[in-house]
Amino acid sequence: MTLAFQKGTLILVDYTAKVKDTNQVFETTREADAKSSSIFDANVKYQPRLVSVGESWVLKGLDDALLAANAGDKLTVEVLPEKGFGTRDPTKVRMIPLRKLGDDADKVSVGDAIELDDRTGIIRFIGSGRVQVDFNHRFAGKTILYDVNVIKSLDTDQDKIMGLLKRRFPLDESKLKFEIKGTQLDITIPDEAMMMEGLQVVKRAIANEAFKFATKLEKINFVESYTKAKPQEKPAEQKAAEEKPAQPKAA
Repeated sequence: MTLAFQKGTLILVDYTAKVKDTNQVFETTREADAKSSSIFDANVKYQPRLVSVGESWVLKGLDDALLAANAGDKLTVEVLPEKGFGTRDPTKVRMIPLRKLGDDADKVSVGDAIELDDRTGIIRFIGSGRVQVDFNHRFAGKTILYDVNVIKSLDTDQDKIMGLLKRRFPLDESKLKFEIKGTQLDITIPDEAMMMEGLQVVKRAIANEAFKFATKLEKINFVESYTKAKPQEKPAEQKAAEEKPAQPKAA
C-alpha cells in the first residue's frame, strides 16, 4: 500500500467544485463538466491541476484531504467555510452613494462584481441613490464540495519540470521543450508565449519553483528563438496572370 503524500509533494488532480446548498458548479479541470454546467470557456485549457500538497495551492480543507490521500484515490471532500472561503463578515458590507461609482453608476445591476478602493465587491442592492456593496468573497459562509480524482504524484525531475511548465503555459505538452543536463536546465520559450503579458515574471516564477522541486538544479537558462518569416506565397491566380504572355495590341 502506498503511503499518504508528504508536504511539498507535487501531484496532479482532476476535480470539480460546487456550492453544497445550491449544487452550483463554479470551477472544474474537466471540459465535460464545464460544458454540462454551462461554465465552459473556450479560452481555458482544461487539464489536471498541479498541486504542491500542504502548501496552500488549494483551499485548506482540500489541502488537508490531499495530505491524507494516495495516488489513484477518488474523493468527495466537504470543505466548511472556516477552511474554505471564510465565514461571512457583516462589517464587509457597505452602503455607499451611487455617485461614487462614477461613469459606471448607470450601468451596474444587482449581482455585478465591481472594483472599488482596490477591492472586489458584489452589488447586493441599488436604490434611493445608494448602492450596497458586499466585499465578502462570493462563497463566504458556503460549504464547498469537491469531487476529486488524485491522478499521480510527480516523482522524477522530468515530470516535475513538465508539470511546472504546463502550470504557467497553458499549451499542448508537445509545445513545451526543455532539457536537463546534469545540474543545468534549458527551457525553450514557446513561440505562443513570446508576447505573453508578464513573461519575465512567469520566467522568474518557473525558475524559483524548478529550483525548489528539482533540488539538484544549479542553473536555469531560458532560450528564446526567433525565425525569419518566409515571403508570403502569391495566390495561384495571381501567379498565372503574371506569367501569361502579354497580348499584342490590335493595329
